[in-house]
Amino acid sequence: MSDRPFASNLNENDIPVPAVRRVGMVNWIGVWTLYEKEVRRFLKVITQTVFAPVVTSLLFLAIFTFALDRSIDIGDGLSYSEFLAPGLVVMAMMQNAFANTSSSIMISKIQGNIVDMLMPPLGPGELLAAFALGGITRGMIVGVSTVVTMSVVVGFHAAHWPVAIFFAVSASLAMALIGIAAGMWSEKFDHLSSVTNFVIQPLAFLSGTFYSIDRLPGIWNQIAHMNPFFYMIDGVRYGLIGWSDSDPLVGAAVLTVMNAVLMGLCYLLLKRGYKIKS
Repeated sequence: MSDRPFASNLNENDIPVPAVRRVGMVNWIGVWTLYEKEVRRFLKVITQTVFAPVVTSLLFLAIFTFALDRSIDIGDGLSYSEFLAPGLVVMAMMQNAFANTSSSIMISKIQGNIVDMLMPPLGPGELLAAFALGGITRGMIVGVSTVVTMSVVVGFHAAHWPVAIFFAVSASLAMALIGIAAGMWSEKFDHLSSVTNFVIQPLAFLSGTFYSIDRLPGIWNQIAHMNPFFYMIDGVRYGLIGWSDSDPLVGAAVLTVMNAVLMGLCYLLLKRGYKIKS
């Protein structure tokens, strides 16, 4: 049996037949193929998946800056636009990382071509890796595009780039994993919209994107610290402008544990074929 991908053997009638490909412990070619498919899927509609989020973030920045820049004092010599911009960057990344995985699974279920991902020799870990990396890629492309565009009008100090990259990747990974779980659970787009409208957006808007949570009184401040989205935004903000409401090490620990739990959950769902296998 040949290991060469395009080799062929001869049958008893001397007719060439395709050789069988051996798959090792990890089907790297399969993972890469599915990942490439996920990336090409959103790049084909790049105006909708990348340019539109950047424009939306710029509109948020312009509106809130014009309306509130002079009336809000963040402190430490920061303008409100400098404080706001990193939060908008992370919001765009989170929404798009979630949308990439959730929509991919949901559309495949509705169109009936989910079988095309289940029939190849791909295990649950390999499916998880390909989908998650696709979501991370879209989130990071949107994030980098938004940072580059906003840097024209907002001064990012680039205080701690490695920290910003870590939190950006961690946030994209978390949202991609949530998108996998949501896509598998949803049976129609109404279900997926309910997750977005009643879970993702409230947590994102109440995460300190538009205000410092240190200004929240008493129990509301404590509740805000229980929101994992807060640590995503606060960590990237610290990396980009050197300002944060919490210890970045605490945020890194929270996101690491959160991603580990989400990975385990998504792995189990994919292994069981939850709502994707008959």
